[in-house]
Amino acid sequence: MSYRSEKSRSAFGVFAWAVLAYNIPVILWGAYVRASFSGDGCGAHWPFCNGQVIPQHMATPVAIEFTHRMMTSVDTFATLALVAWAFVSFPKRHAVRHYSVWSLVFLFVEALLGAGLVLFRYVAKDQSAGRAWYLSAHLVNTLLLLAAFTATAWLAHTRTERVRPGDIPGKIRWALLVTVLVSVTGAIAALGDMLFPAMSLRAGVQQDFSNVSSMLLRLRTLHPMVAILGAALLLWAAGSYARKEEPWRMKRAAYAVIGFTLLQLALGMLNLALLAPLGMQLVHLLAADVVWIATVVLALEATRLTARVQQSPASPGQAVSDAICR
Repeated sequence: MSYRSEKSRSAFGVFAWAVLAYNIPVILWGAYVRASFSGDGCGAHWPFCNGQVIPQHMATPVAIEFTHRMMTSVDTFATLALVAWAFVSFPKRHAVRHYSVWSLVFLFVEALLGAGLVLFRYVAKDQSAGRAWYLSAHLVNTLLLLAAFTATAWLAHTRTERVRPGDIPGKIRWALLVTVLVSVTGAIAALGDMLFPAMSLRAGVQQDFSNVSSMLLRLRTLHPMVAILGAALLLWAAGSYARKEEPWRMKRAAYAVIGFTLLQLALGMLNLALLAPLGMQLVHLLAADVVWIATVVLALEATRLTARVQQSPASPGQAVSDAICR
């Protein structure tokens, strides 16, 4: 590989991490759009705002919603540049190309889902069950988008040419699935907090278990239980890779998952005690995204470790046994 190619790939890795980092404020601002009841700021129009490319009269909801659309536009151009750069700097069948394309696909789906929220009027104070289902699908796609960006950046940074999802150990697969479930129940809980704010913790609990309450409120009770069980699984899965004999990259990824998971638990309890104020909700969401990214990195490091064990010539039988156990 020439010096110029190596330099280009190193720069690509930095850019890929930067694009991933930029998506975090985009996601947080999207949550702010929802929580500030500004989702209908541009009316039932997409991609234009109230039928205009740049709205002339920007009330606060319009400015909030329009800002989010501009942020996603920048995200689109950055992702297109990421894909083009990947195809220029990396050879055919390289995993960086593969995951950069998936990043663009999930971003495209994200845009369509965002348009659907506006066009189907699942915004502002809408309390329909359809909104809860739609937000859940939107969130799952957001997590897949972050995972694709993370894989692209990680592959470029670690000089890894391929990664096979089948090499992800079973315990980490479960950790990924549970993290998605925790995030979905968290999104539903946040929607309930927004639409039906409680005056006190006791009043909120009474709302949750009342037979006359909205289904969103009764579903809100699932999140704390699922979050605790999910955190326990994450800590167990990551803890098994925090041993001394593991490679330092693996241990670092495991410790990151453990640390961010414990932080997220603390933030969740604080969010509950403070009755989910807007600022706390955004911090809680930020931590959730970081936990997800850390878990994806742990999964990626585990695939490399599994591949290394399988390719070890010392003891093929033991290598296969160790890979299965992991």
